[in-house]
Amino acid sequence: MGSTTAARLRGLGRFDALVLTALIWFLAKFLRYAFPPLFEPLQASYSVSNTAVGAAFTAFMVVYALLQFPSGLLADRLGSVTVIVGGALLAAAGAFGVALEPPFLALVAAMVVIGAGTGAHKTVAIRLLSRAYPARTGRALGVLDTIGTFGGVAAPAAVVAVASVPLLSPGWRTLFLAAGVTGVALAAAFLRRVPERLPDAGAAGGSDGGVALRQYLAVFAAPRFAAFVVATLAFSFAYNGAVAFVPLYLSQEAGLSSAAASGLYSLLFALSLVQLATGEVGDRVGTLPVIFAALGVATVGLVSLVALTPTGNLLALGAAVVAFGIGSHGFRPVRGSFLISSFPDSIAGGSLGVVRTLLMAAGAISPVTVGYLSETVGFRPAFWLLAGSVAVATAICAALLAIGDRS
Repeated sequence: MGSTTAARLRGLGRFDALVLTALIWFLAKFLRYAFPPLFEPLQASYSVSNTAVGAAFTAFMVVYALLQFPSGLLADRLGSVTVIVGGALLAAAGAFGVALEPPFLALVAAMVVIGAGTGAHKTVAIRLLSRAYPARTGRALGVLDTIGTFGGVAAPAAVVAVASVPLLSPGWRTLFLAAGVTGVALAAAFLRRVPERLPDAGAAGGSDGGVALRQYLAVFAAPRFAAFVVATLAFSFAYNGAVAFVPLYLSQEAGLSSAAASGLYSLLFALSLVQLATGEVGDRVGTLPVIFAALGVATVGLVSLVALTPTGNLLALGAAVVAFGIGSHGFRPVRGSFLISSFPDSIAGGSLGVVRTLLMAAGAISPVTVGYLSETVGFRPAFWLLAGSVAVATAICAALLAIGDRS
């Protein structure tokens, strides 16, 4: 009995790389989404405007986005472990800086440091997990994304919790101090445990010699891969535009109460657990069939949401939101598996960084596009554009599936 238990524990031990990678991603998302609920307290502490705190968070996100390609490139040259540990320590240093309650410009600098540290993680984490768990990449990425999502859920609750404890005033200092300590601890554990889970020394230490920048772009010359990138950009445009405006859309166009609209919005994120299932299925049956199915469900959901808007029927609109959420969240882990399997290992990090940078650009222009269209031609036409965008992504992947899944 004892030997059986020990054997099971040893078996679970092989997932320590996944657990540590996912916990660092949880911390990264936690730090990102801790800032918006703090805008009002930060304004009160520093006597600054909405524009000032908004610009500070924009700087955070811009630096985060700009780190996608450089972090992947560094991972190709120095190793994934080195970059992830360095990013975690950098984010921890930024969190300590925020905890010191510095002058406002120094606070912004600390936020930028956190943006750089957290921006170094996701692209490199996908590459590392694909090497550590080659037969279970989809499952691993599903776990990674799901745990990260709950970091975004936990942050606002934590901000409220620490604010309610008078001895911790201002509570956000304690919150970021704890985050910094956690980041250092996770970086140390990652450095200690993860290298032995990778298949060879090169995975941890990087490749010998440099890679020309043109090699990172060469993979985009393949028509099949370029088509998939177009599909995933179309999805990113649709998803980011929808999640930015769903509550306002449902209240203004469908006539739902603010409470009902917010409830459906929360449900949209709670459905992220589906990633665990789609990642697993993708490992078993192949990525493209699951990608096509997930995008198809997302398309049905968003088209139904827009078509049913005039009815104002809460159950029908809720079902549409559920379908859109299941398809959208289900797409993520298999997208990562497909992408990472499309690159030569020597340039996987940098090439994935290029794709993720493009994804963030597509996601960034979507909310402003929807906002502009909502004020010029109306909310429903804007959402029809989003529905059309995800439908285009589905059609492209249907064509790729018809050609054959070679991922």
